[in-house]
Amino acid sequence: MNPPHERAWPVRLLTRFVTLWYLKALGTTAFMVLFFQAYFWVLKHPIAEPTMMPELAPDHWTPFVPEAFWAYISLWFYVSLPPALLPDFRQLLRYGVWVSTLCLFCLGLFWVLPTQTPLSEIDWSLHPRLEFLKGLDASGNACPSLHVGSSVFSALWLQRIFTQTGAPSWLRWLSVLHCVVIVWSTMAIRQHVFLDVLAGALVGWAFAWLSLRKASTALDR
Repeated sequence: MNPPHERAWPVRLLTRFVTLWYLKALGTTAFMVLFFQAYFWVLKHPIAEPTMMPELAPDHWTPFVPEAFWAYISLWFYVSLPPALLPDFRQLLRYGVWVSTLCLFCLGLFWVLPTQTPLSEIDWSLHPRLEFLKGLDASGNACPSLHVGSSVFSALWLQRIFTQTGAPSWLRWLSVLHCVVIVWSTMAIRQHVFLDVLAGALVGWAFAWLSLRKASTALDR
């Protein structure tokens, strides 16, 4: 039988998960619905013509991998984890304010300084899922990659949560790996170029640092 301290972290995570689970589920769903409405409004109403983002060497080093689509859409599961594992309403509200600020910041940039990825010679009709995705996102909202920004933001919050609950290192590394795979997928399916990814990572890191530097001791519970 494992010592009590080795069994504590699953109990702590489960306790957080079931706390206010209904509010977390409804809040996360409502947030995503509102976000997509705002995202597509900005996509259709930029105040200038989108600027084409340049390609750099890392863009040519990254092969096109259609199967990366599944890693790309796994973001919506990944970003749901931090709020699901917060211990109380105060921390949930705090997280919601910061992630909303991150999204509004990026949407503001998309509206004022719209960008788009370079045209590709790939025959998207051979990849129906990606063709649908490209049809939705064809005109812009490229830099910074909000996909990358939100995944990096979530990864850093998860690191804090896992550390405070005493989760094992393999779980923390698994979270990091998931984040890295999501980031890679944005380039592997040609949804973003390296500069989009770099800018998104910096934005995600900056907002995570600001939101976590004075984190409440409630995260320690």
